[in-house]
Amino acid sequence: MPDPAFALVTGSAATADADTLIIGLRAGEDGPVLADGAGDVAEAFGTDDGGLLGLLTLAGASGKADEVVRLPTRGAVTAPLLVAVGLGAAPDQGEFTAAAVAEQVRRAAGAASRALAGTASAVSTLSRIDLAAAAEGGLLGTYTFTAYKSGGNGKSPLGRLDLLAPEGDDTANRATLTRALAVGGAVRTARDLINTPPNDLFPASFADRAASIGAGAGLEVEVLDERQLADGGYGGVLGVGGGSSRPPRLVRLRWAGGDSPRAKVALVGKGVTFDTGGISIKPAANMDHMTSDMSGAAAVIATVALAAELRLPVEVIATAPMVENMPSGTAYRPGDVLSMYGGKTVEVLNTDAEGRLILADAIVRAGEDSPDYLIETSTLTGAQIVALGTRTAGIMGSDDLRDRVARQARLSGEGGWPMPLPEELRGDLDSRLADLANITNHRWGGMLAAGIFLREFVPAGLSWAHVDIAGPSFNTGAPWGYTGKGGTGVPVRTLAALLIDIAENG
Repeated sequence: MPDPAFALVTGSAATADADTLIIGLRAGEDGPVLADGAGDVAEAFGTDDGGLLGLLTLAGASGKADEVVRLPTRGAVTAPLLVAVGLGAAPDQGEFTAAAVAEQVRRAAGAASRALAGTASAVSTLSRIDLAAAAEGGLLGTYTFTAYKSGGNGKSPLGRLDLLAPEGDDTANRATLTRALAVGGAVRTARDLINTPPNDLFPASFADRAASIGAGAGLEVEVLDERQLADGGYGGVLGVGGGSSRPPRLVRLRWAGGDSPRAKVALVGKGVTFDTGGISIKPAANMDHMTSDMSGAAAVIATVALAAELRLPVEVIATAPMVENMPSGTAYRPGDVLSMYGGKTVEVLNTDAEGRLILADAIVRAGEDSPDYLIETSTLTGAQIVALGTRTAGIMGSDDLRDRVARQARLSGEGGWPMPLPEELRGDLDSRLADLANITNHRWGGMLAAGIFLREFVPAGLSWAHVDIAGPSFNTGAPWGYTGKGGTGVPVRTLAALLIDIAENG
């Protein structure tokens, strides 16, 4: 589905030439309150019958988040239809107030864009509150995945969205819009990969698509096939991928960072194109959701291409192991011992704890590039969902980088929470046969134990973080804000915010 057209426009919202005019409402103590940026619209409606707020209240508007209320304008403004979208209550004051407002705008813009499917053009006042958030939310809210629908998806997405420019320098506003649309575009790239079904997105085809994205962005591309993986000693990737007729791959994409990169960042993402659990097979219910088990790889592929598009002065190298975890006569078994890339051995106690095995190989390989920072992301544990729900990633690793990533996750609007790596859990990964086992012998602290397992493969002294996105990466419920059903693209915006922060601050 093509992206909608975006334009930065000036002048009054009341006289803007579009099919629909979008304004924001806040939930006040005594009813809805007009959000910033819509004063000229309210003035155009006048004060008869309570004015614009009176009409919206009569139509049932409350200003709660994601609420969309339509109102014919009857000539009060140029656009024939007004859409009022709820932002929710004003956020509490504090360090993250601006980020909270931005996320409210992002969600509102997404909800409005989703509601306006089939509309040719709209103009939005939400950009007067936060231009970047309005652009990102508008772009992500129009996202649909219709590649496999023979009759399309009903109404086409909103065709054009004009964003009313906030006060400030025009050049700066245009730069803000360009960056926001680039970030939103990277999220959409990740969503496309995640939503592609596993009969078409398997390790080899996934590698081909990653290589194509990389080549299109001007990146250095390296793809290792099963023979090269065997020659290199990638025991984790080969072990997990051995049960499938579609052999594994390992993809590496590099953005050099321009002439004077400020730092070198390694990104690692889990690319299990479908996860049956292997011999330790999963229950049949909801196994179709396991098409999203490659969300981490999709995120790092999209992010390194974004770094090149934005020409960030940071060297970024993405490493993405790609496997399909299947049960068969050639599948790895509980009780097997795998020799990992780099020499460590791992006793397999559960073949459904496969992601950490391929990530271990990838982390060791990424560490050989001597990065300043290593960030890995994966749909690693169901325990993340139990602990933090479906919208909050769990973030572990070196204290400083863990907290830095968590902060950028909150600033970006994706959300994330720092989690510990308790030392007492390390002993529970001891193996009678190998250097360590791939799971503990109990269910307590499963997300944390997985982080501790990964830590065993991080080079000593390297600042690193692990982002568990088992819940946030795939929306199995109803659409909300700028998030439809299926792949969400989390944590592309977090990784982008982190890279921009490193580019600016080292």
